[in-house]
Amino acid sequence: MLSAGDQAIAKEAYTFWDHLTGEQQRFLLDNLFPVHYEKGDIIHNGAYSCIGVVYLKAGGLRVFMLSDEGKEITLYRLGPGDFCVLSASCILQNITFDVCIEAETATDGLLIPASQYHKLMEQNIYAENFTNLLVVDRFSNVMWAMEQLLFMRFDKRLAIFLLDELSKTGDVNIRLTHEQIAKYMGSAREVVSRMLKYFAREGLIEMSRGGIKILDREKLRELTA
Repeated sequence: MLSAGDQAIAKEAYTFWDHLTGEQQRFLLDNLFPVHYEKGDIIHNGAYSCIGVVYLKAGGLRVFMLSDEGKEITLYRLGPGDFCVLSASCILQNITFDVCIEAETATDGLLIPASQYHKLMEQNIYAENFTNLLVVDRFSNVMWAMEQLLFMRFDKRLAIFLLDELSKTGDVNIRLTHEQIAKYMGSAREVVSRMLKYFAREGLIEMSRGGIKILDREKLRELTA
């Protein structure tokens, strides 16, 4: 049974709530469950899991692809207020590639299992449209990631990444290792380290064992133009 607080969150998060019948509203609430993931937990692993749709209340998830050689390419990241829909990829038509989903930090959410969510989509056109819009938005994120990998200079990609991290937290101190940044960007640690050293020499950032400090965000923005 969901708490009153989680019920209120669900009614606001699922924007098609008012278009559900009373029976469908009860069905949704009866099949929503609070979930918690620890940092590093893999909540979806390619074709071998299809847990359902997760709404993030707190924390963050990373959606990535993993090659046979073990190389990771981060497709996008999700935070509080986002829905993770590819964790229910088995109910989405024409999804032909596998992704992995990892908890970046301790994460709390609300989960509706894939089979129950599929029933709701079949019964209600507004739920189906809501899901289709989520999928379109996520694939827009995927295409942006692919465009960066294929066509964008690495210094521009790295500047965009650092500015995105800054905008998420508002903190000029980015507490990520070179290895983590490389994993998020689908690159090699050596390439990241070399470019960060260049940024440091140019006075854009300052590096330490604890992470990276942004010194000149305006110069970083100039690199993204």
